[in-house]
Amino acid sequence: MRPPVEVSVFLLSLLAPGVLFTMNNIPAFQEPLPILGMGMFILGSILLLLLLTVQDKTKVDPLFYVFAEFSFTCMVGLTNALEQDGFISGFMNFYIKMGEPHLSTAYAVMMSYWEGLVHFSLFLTMIHRMFTGKSYRSLGLLWAGSSIAQQIVFIPGVVIGKYGSNIRPAFWRNVPFFLVPFWAASLLFSKPREMPVITADKIAEEQKKGLLSRPADLLLCLLLLGAVAFCVFRGFVVLDCPLDTCFTYIYQYEPYLKDPVGFPRVMMLVYLFYAVPLLTVLIYGLKTPGCSWMLDWTIFLAAAMAQTQWCHIGASLHSRTPFTYRAPVDKRWAVMTLNVVLALVPVLLALRCHTNPGYFMKPVPKGQADEEKKKK
Repeated sequence: MRPPVEVSVFLLSLLAPGVLFTMNNIPAFQEPLPILGMGMFILGSILLLLLLTVQDKTKVDPLFYVFAEFSFTCMVGLTNALEQDGFISGFMNFYIKMGEPHLSTAYAVMMSYWEGLVHFSLFLTMIHRMFTGKSYRSLGLLWAGSSIAQQIVFIPGVVIGKYGSNIRPAFWRNVPFFLVPFWAASLLFSKPREMPVITADKIAEEQKKGLLSRPADLLLCLLLLGAVAFCVFRGFVVLDCPLDTCFTYIYQYEPYLKDPVGFPRVMMLVYLFYAVPLLTVLIYGLKTPGCSWMLDWTIFLAAAMAQTQWCHIGASLHSRTPFTYRAPVDKRWAVMTLNVVLALVPVLLALRCHTNPGYFMKPVPKGQADEEKKKK
């Protein structure tokens, strides 16, 4: 009797540390090109083993191969994080030296923890739901938002940061990891949305309420406006705005924003040009009834900002960040509180949309709502 597919994927992923340890102790893999070649070979071999794992299945969702392949790389990331923080040794030296030296930075370490813990858990859960006939769309959107945010900060950050002049061939293995989440997100968004069953009269009743009669939504709107203002402000800060307020903030509150690794600068620009428009659209959706797309995009943005804020907060405190760029001790609690709130606001909005989605359902014709009332 074969084990469940998610168990097979879990066991296959556990091979990652052994593969890394072996490569770390073979002299041939101390050069850039062999590292890239072996990396591609290993990923191809994993795909072949996955095909054998599900060969008895009549129809396999193509996203299974994405989730399972990425599960293996999640264990690579977790191994890297544990080694950089000194918990283990002898696994990643060769790769940091000749593959991707930027993976030793504080931001990359925090990113690796997120991959190894959050993404890996999501992958196994989604694979389990996939093969038991349950929907995994919402979990998939969580992963897609998180993964896309990770890649659009990580890859440009490497290129424009201090490691941009030392890019090795192994860096290009990130290209498929950048492109595939976009393709996966398009598939997930095109799947039918999981809509709860709510009677027409309840939907009509919810949608009659103005924003002022919904105090929780009003508070969320104010918090979203605050998040927009904070993102715009920090965007100006990293663009070297000459205002005294910006100068004071970057030197006395968040010096990590000028860390030459490049990741914090790119992240603030991503917030300015992508998160701010999305947050603004979500404010509109919160005050306009019938915006059913809120149920998807709140999940997507909540995951994206949780991932980036985790990396940003962790890196600004991490010992691998030079002391001059870490959060100042006397301002630490104020800055960390702002950053934690920024991460929580989209999460709270997503929870609000999914716990009481009636306001965001498609408007029901008045006649249909009246019929529902008569039946009662």
